[in-house]
Amino acid sequence: MSPEAAGPLLLGVRHHGPGSARAVRAALDAATPRAVLIEGPPEGDALLPLAAEPGMRPPVALLAHAADDPGRAAFWPLAGFSPEWTALRWAQERDVPVRFIDLPAAHTLAAPRDPQAPDPDAVRIDPLAVLAETAGYDDPERWWEDVVEHRGSGAVRDPRATFEALGEAMGALREAYGDGGHPSDRVREAHMRQRMRAARKEFGDAYAVVCGAWHVPALRARTTAAADRALLTGLPKVKVETTWVPWTHRRLARADGYGAGVTSPGWYAHLFESRDRPLERWLTRAAGLLRAEDRQVGPAHVIEAVRLAETLAVVRGRPVAGLTETLEAVRAVMCDGSDVPLALIEDRLVVGDVLGEVPDAAPVVPLQRDLTRRQRALRLKVEAQERDLELDLRKDTDTAKSLLLHRLRLLGIDWGTPTASRGSTGTFRETWRLRWEPELSVRVAEAGIWGTTVVGAATAKVEADAVAATELGEVTTLAERCLSAGLSEALPAVLRALADRAALATDVARLAEALPALARSLRYGDVRGTDATALGTVAVGLADRICVALPPACAAGLDADGAAELRGHVDGVHGAIALLEVDGLPERWATVLRTLAGRDGVPGTIRGRATRLLLDDGRLPPEETARLMGLALSPATAPADAAGWIEGFAGGGAGGGTLLIHDDRLLGLIDTWLVSVPEGAFIDVLPLLRRTFGAYESGVKRTLGELVRRGPGDRSGRGRAGSGPEGFAAEPDPIRADAAAELVRLILATPAG
Repeated sequence: MSPEAAGPLLLGVRHHGPGSARAVRAALDAATPRAVLIEGPPEGDALLPLAAEPGMRPPVALLAHAADDPGRAAFWPLAGFSPEWTALRWAQERDVPVRFIDLPAAHTLAAPRDPQAPDPDAVRIDPLAVLAETAGYDDPERWWEDVVEHRGSGAVRDPRATFEALGEAMGALREAYGDGGHPSDRVREAHMRQRMRAARKEFGDAYAVVCGAWHVPALRARTTAAADRALLTGLPKVKVETTWVPWTHRRLARADGYGAGVTSPGWYAHLFESRDRPLERWLTRAAGLLRAEDRQVGPAHVIEAVRLAETLAVVRGRPVAGLTETLEAVRAVMCDGSDVPLALIEDRLVVGDVLGEVPDAAPVVPLQRDLTRRQRALRLKVEAQERDLELDLRKDTDTAKSLLLHRLRLLGIDWGTPTASRGSTGTFRETWRLRWEPELSVRVAEAGIWGTTVVGAATAKVEADAVAATELGEVTTLAERCLSAGLSEALPAVLRALADRAALATDVARLAEALPALARSLRYGDVRGTDATALGTVAVGLADRICVALPPACAAGLDADGAAELRGHVDGVHGAIALLEVDGLPERWATVLRTLAGRDGVPGTIRGRATRLLLDDGRLPPEETARLMGLALSPATAPADAAGWIEGFAGGGAGGGTLLIHDDRLLGLIDTWLVSVPEGAFIDVLPLLRRTFGAYESGVKRTLGELVRRGPGDRSGRGRAGSGPEGFAAEPDPIRADAAAELVRLILATPAG
């Protein structure tokens, strides 16, 4: 920069704009300033040398968080096409001093946040939208592409012309709209001017400033140092820690950092990296992506798409084809007019899942270092793109991965989310959906208060959560997750809390809600090799208390909602007792079900479900089942209660539809009751019946309808003495059954006899 230059070089940019990035490099090459100042928190100055490390690959973000509250954090993201990153690397390549000049994060993070107040990171007016509208554009992105992104660095002789024009435009906007930006703009700009004064003392006017174009008029304004100091006096302050963290293109598509986001970071990265024939190269990538998805796309499609995009640009008076024209050409030529494959291109190429990298030398909390070591040892790659991870818990490596992911979830670090396993219902299978989001770095920093290793931090967090839990259900869930995570050292504290809460619990619904989680925990203990013996005593104690307290609770004048809730708990307890495998307990539970099925004061939905569970377990003969149904559906029973009995017996996903198809007596009882319900009562019970039968599979509903249409006298032999359902014998054939018994035992893994 020549000594005669009038003041410093102010380069007002659009954050994350590749055209701005190219123009910044060209302007710096032409001016060769002695120092570069960049909009960003000064606490990051000590970390700037890491940007030159080989292990640093954008997109990355500067993370600042309060030392005593890591959850109070802020990010300053930078992509390879960000003007700030370009200026930073330009200075480092030439050994030119480079510094951040924005308001320190110590003040930014100390400012109280009112949840009812406007977002301080949001701009009240969109300068680009105003300029685009003034120029006759209805889309700010398209205007910006035409005037900046599609103009190469050699499009004008003076590379600073674009910045001067933008600076003048922003000055006019600020005159018309006032500050128009965030409430903190005046304070931020006062600090930037103070840092510029310090740079002037050291370098004269031979320095450059790279900042958002909106700030340029304020940085040019003639203000006194005393006035700026007055704005900065008395600001709240906290101690902060800073580091570099990986960022993603997908996160750049949101309004983060700098109060700015770009909707097409993948497209912008391509424009920045592909100086030669960017349209042809991008459409070639799009064709490759579609071919990978088994779509018939070849070179001819690429050629035709290029021609169409360029023609659209000419018709619309644009200098070159932009993203709008390119996507329209892709939809028409490569996607046969369909938006479905186009959505894939928009997701993968326009936005993208690029994840940056930071060098190992970047400062992190000890917990993050331990997590990184474990990730590498288990070959769990950190990726921005969502992927499924299938684990077989019979393998040591997969078990270790499962334990790590469960421990991270206990710490609030949801890198992985459990999902339903494909093709297997065994407890030795787990499926996780993994995606690393930049915010997880903050969660790791927050969890660092619990320990320096993943297992130590998770153990301490579980112990603290067990003490703080007030509800029995919270502790049982915690016990289940503790076993899944293999935290044997935390289990005693959880069991103590569990025993204390269980001893005080008197609500049978709470007890019934807690038992299934304990039963699942015992099963996980078997699969993972974790000693869960102590849980068995607590679980059996809960089951015994439920067996005693459930019948009185079900007969205590429940309303419809309360009865439906308890019916669900009956199902849960029934499944849990089957998992516990404790001698005598199934028989005690069967006695409870018989009591519920035969007691008049119990709501119909519970009596019906108890009857069905006994029938399914072979503890209630079909004749007795038919008798109970006949009593429940007798004319003396209120229609609403009878409908509830049917819902409990045949609804709720219990396979009731299939049972009715193959048991003509039960279907006949329901059919007879249904046609005898008075018209007024039928209207009242219809919603309940519709909910019951509407949940059946379409094939089951169709078959039931056909059976009812035929009537009791014409069901292919149904209803006649000595006959069974169509295709079935009246009684089981022992000889044919014995032939298949061995195979069934192998399938069910049960011992012979």
